[in-house]
Amino acid sequence: MTQRANIDAGAELDPVHPVPPPEASGRAAGLTAAEVAERVARGEVNDVPVRSSRSTAEIVRANVFTRFNAIIGVLWLIMLFVAPLQDSLFGFVIIANTGIGIIQELRAKKTLDGLAVIGEAKPTVRRDGASAEISTSEIVLGDLVELGPGDKVVVDGEVVEADGLEIDESLLTGEADPVLKKPGDRMMSGAFVVAGGGAFTATKVGREAYAAQLAEEASRFTLVHSELRSGISMILKYVTWLMVPTSIGLVISQLVVKNDNFKQSVAYTVGGIVPMIPEGLVLLTSVAFAIGVIRLGRKQCLVQELPAIEGLARVDVVCLDKTGTLTEGGMDVTELRPLGGADEAYVRKVLGALGESDPRPNASLQAIIDAYPDSEEWRCRESLPFSSARKYSGAAFSEGDGENSTWLLGAPDVLLPTGDPSLAEIDALNEQGLRVLLLARTPRELDDPRVAADARATALVVLEQRLRPDAGDTLRYFEEQDVHAKVISGDNAVSVGAVAGKLGLPGASRTVDARRLPDGQAEMADVLDSHAVFGRVTPQQKREMVAALQSRGHTVAMTGDGVNDVLALKDADIGVSMGSGSEATRAVAQIVLLNNSFATLPSVVAEGRRVIGNITRVATLFLVKTVYSVLLALLVVCTQVEYLFLPRHLTLLSTLTIGIPAFFLALAPNTERAKPHFVRRVMRYAIPGGVIAAVTTFATYLLARHYYEGPGAREAETSAATLTLFLVSMWVLAIIARPYTWWRICLVLSMGAAFLLVLAVPGLQTFFALKLVGTTLPWAGVGIAAVGAGLLEGAWRWVDRKFPA
Repeated sequence: MTQRANIDAGAELDPVHPVPPPEASGRAAGLTAAEVAERVARGEVNDVPVRSSRSTAEIVRANVFTRFNAIIGVLWLIMLFVAPLQDSLFGFVIIANTGIGIIQELRAKKTLDGLAVIGEAKPTVRRDGASAEISTSEIVLGDLVELGPGDKVVVDGEVVEADGLEIDESLLTGEADPVLKKPGDRMMSGAFVVAGGGAFTATKVGREAYAAQLAEEASRFTLVHSELRSGISMILKYVTWLMVPTSIGLVISQLVVKNDNFKQSVAYTVGGIVPMIPEGLVLLTSVAFAIGVIRLGRKQCLVQELPAIEGLARVDVVCLDKTGTLTEGGMDVTELRPLGGADEAYVRKVLGALGESDPRPNASLQAIIDAYPDSEEWRCRESLPFSSARKYSGAAFSEGDGENSTWLLGAPDVLLPTGDPSLAEIDALNEQGLRVLLLARTPRELDDPRVAADARATALVVLEQRLRPDAGDTLRYFEEQDVHAKVISGDNAVSVGAVAGKLGLPGASRTVDARRLPDGQAEMADVLDSHAVFGRVTPQQKREMVAALQSRGHTVAMTGDGVNDVLALKDADIGVSMGSGSEATRAVAQIVLLNNSFATLPSVVAEGRRVIGNITRVATLFLVKTVYSVLLALLVVCTQVEYLFLPRHLTLLSTLTIGIPAFFLALAPNTERAKPHFVRRVMRYAIPGGVIAAVTTFATYLLARHYYEGPGAREAETSAATLTLFLVSMWVLAIIARPYTWWRICLVLSMGAAFLLVLAVPGLQTFFALKLVGTTLPWAGVGIAAVGAGLLEGAWRWVDRKFPA
């Protein structure tokens, strides 16, 4: 019996596991065990390592060898020679942060590598006449690799067997139309099977195969376009431009103009340069991404590209495939309705033969096989594979009594002419959420382009789909989170709407038949915005629908598991594939749900929002520090006074008002959908915040310079300025921490308590060179900080009104 294609009338090719085809005369036996061993000994093995993440060396190098670590490292070494150890604490903080980044990424790498192995599909090869699944890395030169619907071509080769074998090479050529392959044709790795089956001989393996480049590119740790990362890079670039001239001016001011003690001048100069660098922001972003990957990995969700987590936070439209997403894979035949006086017993024989002929039955056909087991000695002469564009499959049989017959099985509204009386009956069934297949007999040959033109309806096969028990709750979650769900299916629109209606999807009753969608992108976008359920969607239309939604500024996530979803998954902002889906969909998706649970999506979206929302929040803390550090340095240069702080002072302030709070805030729950324009949203708060902090701090410092005299005056001036800067920075933290919860309040209060502890304990006073002298000037500093806090509140509220996000 020749290999058959998927004959489900829906657009989705249900995920299936390869099943060895039955033995047939003349079938190639493949390599022998001895030939395989000989090729392994010669190194002719497809030994390209599967990489789901960066190597350990790359992780260490990426976290250690950065330009900012280089700057900090040089300044740290200088401070170790010219100042006490406590002025070099900033260096140890950098080491700790870099270590955290490395450890978290190594943990993420372990999770990713483990999940990638779990999710890796194994090709089927034929050796010694027997078919077996093996790892991709075990394929050797000359192996006979079997193919079925949804399988990916993993090495280059030449077709040996072909039974309606249609290959999609869009990932290689960009052409969406499938290519019919015949024996002798070339097979390029990276393509995948749309329909039919066959086998090919591996002619290029390992790094010689094109698949090696594709696999490495698709599975490596990638930093694709990310507004968050590009925004941070832009900010750091501008900071570098500001830092260089400011640092030069500061060095000249402290070493030449003031003519102070050399070592002390160097210490104060470094103290002015170090806080300009928001090095913790980059590391914290990496840590937040890495922790997000680990959290999702524990839920059996494989993130193939880390910035995909950010993309999830920005999603406002999710396009859902019905089969395998809203419904489970299993189906049941509920009724067989013969048409035109057809004999039911004969119809059962036909369906049994169709079922027996397909070695890779999907859910619909498996239900037919279970209901009508084959017991007739019919021989399949020819087959027509199912394709999403065609909506039907076919087979030609030589019946046991010598009679020949040709049959089609597929979508009734495609096989029946418009106005056929049976369509009303079918619509009534579809409205109940039932799937209906039409069995029709045709007098034409299967290779006739108009094979369905004269088909005579013989029977209706009514199937009932099994709804996922958690699908309704998931749809409600999206509705609550202001994410619009669009059900895009190849099935009958009314049937899809009935299923969506049972699950409570808003607007499920207003369905759209995709065959009547307008061709123009703008017109299509209008329909997509106003409707939620679409049926009879072709693979190319899925791609066009994604583009139409994106043209309206939507961030689109697309879910799918069949090969017909690949193009749409590839074009969507975020592609989400089911773990049991075809290898082709898993290759192009950024996120793979290895547990095949649609209910995992809310967790994925929530994780994305948590990461991007929290990074946007804490970025303000880091950049306020950068702004006030640059301004303080400029004020010092312009007024020709000693720099205000030693490095130890700013290390203490950064730790209490930025470092520790930012770590906790970055990991906190956050369900707010991320908004665009990251740089603008952060800088509109950081600039006024940094300006107010710098001006109030410098005002206290100038006041203290005129108030204190004699020995110890410098330390008293610095302490008063540190108090003001701490209080203003704490108010920035208090604003960033809103809305308050019990743990956020405790976090802010504990940071304040830690600073009071430093001021109260003599040993800590000495260590950090902080000691408030008298009461007049310290309370004046508190008063100036209070004015600064009021200005912060007013300035940020004005920014919200004037420059809304």
